[in-house]
Amino acid sequence: MKTAAVIGAGIGGIAAALRLAKKGYRVKVFETNDYPGGKLSAFNLGKYRFDAGPSLFTMPQFVKELFELFDENPFEYFNYSKKKIACQYFWEDDTQLTAYSDNTLFFEEVENKLGVNPVSLKKYLQKAKRKYELTAPLFLERSLHKLSGFVNSDTLKAILNLSAYEINQNLHSVNASQLKEPHLVQMYDRYATYNGSSPYKTPGIMTLVQHLEQEFGTFVPEGGMEQITQSLFKYAKTKGVNFKMSEEVKEIIVENGKAVGLKTDNYEESYDIILSNMDVFPTYKNLLKGENTPKRILSQERSSSAVIFYWGVKNEFNQLDLHNIFFSDNYKTEFDAIFNQNDISDDFTVYVNITSKDVPNDAPKGCENWFVMINTPADHGQDWESIKNRLRQKTIDKLNRILKVNLATMIEEEAVMTPPMIAKKTASHMGALYGSSSNDKMAAFLRHPNFSSKIKNLFFCGGSVHPGGGIPLCLLSAKIATDLIPNVANDSN
Repeated sequence: MKTAAVIGAGIGGIAAALRLAKKGYRVKVFETNDYPGGKLSAFNLGKYRFDAGPSLFTMPQFVKELFELFDENPFEYFNYSKKKIACQYFWEDDTQLTAYSDNTLFFEEVENKLGVNPVSLKKYLQKAKRKYELTAPLFLERSLHKLSGFVNSDTLKAILNLSAYEINQNLHSVNASQLKEPHLVQMYDRYATYNGSSPYKTPGIMTLVQHLEQEFGTFVPEGGMEQITQSLFKYAKTKGVNFKMSEEVKEIIVENGKAVGLKTDNYEESYDIILSNMDVFPTYKNLLKGENTPKRILSQERSSSAVIFYWGVKNEFNQLDLHNIFFSDNYKTEFDAIFNQNDISDDFTVYVNITSKDVPNDAPKGCENWFVMINTPADHGQDWESIKNRLRQKTIDKLNRILKVNLATMIEEEAVMTPPMIAKKTASHMGALYGSSSNDKMAAFLRHPNFSSKIKNLFFCGGSVHPGGGIPLCLLSAKIATDLIPNVANDSN
């Protein structure tokens, strides 16, 4: 029976392991941590439970299909519900907006609160939908780096509609010209952060990101985001996937231009296939020593990172929901600081995620668990201790102003995560949450492919390679990578 090793039990690695098992490989997954999921994991602080990393769940069909691979009912293993409210938005001028999942309610809300005619917004969203329909088969569902990926009718259709992508404008200029109303423009500008980029740099094609949320909705897994990981992790074990936890891979063994095995402190084993779910930068720098590195790809601008405060709050806030955004007054200054100065401006946007709104056991009765995130640059050696302390006070001041409370007196549990901590915990180069940024209009083509063109039998998946970061794209990455690997289900060797 042929064998495959997966490096990293992040969500992409687990998905890839399931797909390889379905193809007939005997699969072993090596994970440095003693828990699966990478960023998509959880922890407790006193009586509060927190999801450590990604907090937004969209396109659940990509999780469902991993169970359906084996002709099983996904809902026997994993359940979720659709949110009626995608996000609550707050501005310093006392403007508040509820982003309803129902389009009719959302259009009414935008008209009543912002005075925007729904016709213009509908046209904007139709354009975003068109971009997605044209590009998804080409950019998101197959390798961009294989000639076969371009010789098809989807490519021809994409080429014939190049003007629809608005790649020669940045996202902000597209939003400003089509939406005009400043609050609405800022609301749609924020979707650049979904792949760790700036709305003033990332191309206008990125309006397709908000289409995914508006069209398909946002969801809540029963038991919180970690259940995405835990359900797939447990399921993979029932399909014969062998997980080696607390087992750090030290080297990918390459002989005659072919990946043939790997080494840890306890193992040196041969494999027919090696697939890295680890950030592509440390994969090359730490595991493929002596091999030529794709210098242009690895030297790309890093995506944004974050400082995250985890607060157990002794109060309930009826005006808040699962996802809440408190905007800065000057978005351009905020992103200029992040990407041009490697700093955080004094006025910044705050994201507050409260899973206890939908998973009551995540906090004691009458309390809430707050995941409070501020976008930051990646780790360039800044004084993060000083930055953390400054951000904490300014975040509390901002939330006090907008919510009209004294938040500091309500925080009874606290933990913090900074870019260097993210880098150490998840092996993400410089703590960048999405690998490279998408600030270049050619970014999709500059991401590392899902295979090595120099080393045979070496493949890659996860947020640092094609097609990008975030749960849906990581799951698609695992599919794209494993689709490049031969099916050996009927191989008797």
